[in-house]
Amino acid sequence: MTRRYGRERGVSLPRRGIVVGPARPHSGGMHLTVHTDDTAPPASRPLLAGIADDLGLVPNLAATVAESPALLAAFDALRRAVGAVGIDPVLREVAGLAVGVAVDNAYGVAFHSTVLAQLGTSEADLDAMRAGRPPSDTTAAAIHDLAREVVLTRGKVDDAVVDRAVTAGLSSEAILDVVAECTFAALVGTVDNLAGRVELDAFLAPRAWGASPAREGR
Repeated sequence: MTRRYGRERGVSLPRRGIVVGPARPHSGGMHLTVHTDDTAPPASRPLLAGIADDLGLVPNLAATVAESPALLAAFDALRRAVGAVGIDPVLREVAGLAVGVAVDNAYGVAFHSTVLAQLGTSEADLDAMRAGRPPSDTTAAAIHDLAREVVLTRGKVDDAVVDRAVTAGLSSEAILDVVAECTFAALVGTVDNLAGRVELDAFLAPRAWGASPAREGR
C-alpha cells in the first residue's frame, strides 16, 4: 500500500524525524504552535512518530495540527487513505495543487508543487497550476478542473466538468478518489488559513507561493 508521500518513486523528502528545536508560535491568525515531540500533547506523540517513520520528517503542518490529537488522527487517517487511492500519484498531486490554489492554501501549494516537481512535472505546467490554470496534459487538466470545482462549488460541480473527467478515463471510483484528495487538501488549507499561514519547512521554501488572482470572482 502506498502511503501519503511515503516513498513515491522519484520523490525525496529530507529526513529529520520529529520536529526539533523550540516550538514556534505563528504571527497573525489564530495563535497555533508548531509542536515538537516534547511540546505536543501526549496523545499526539505516537501519531507524530508514525508520520516521521512514513515521511522521514514531520511537516510543520502536521506539527501544528498536533495541538488537537483528534484532528491529528483525522489528518493522519486522510493522509494514509489518499495515499492508497488507485489514481496515478502525479494526478493525485495535481488535484491537491488545484485545491491549494482554490482555497488560498500557501502551505499546500508549496508542498504539492515540491512533490510534483520531483515527480517530473514541467515548470510550465507548475506555473500554470499555481496561477489557477490547468496543466497541458488532457487527463491532468480534467482532474485539475474537477478538483478545483469540487471545492469552489462545494460539490455542486457542473455536469460538463464531470463529463470531461469521464471522457479522460476516470471511473466513478477514481472521481471519488479525487474527492478524497480534495477533502484532505481542504483540511490542510483550513488549518493554514486559520493559523494565518503555517511556517513553511525549509525544503518547501523554494516553492513558496502567494495568493493568485485566479481566486478572484469565486
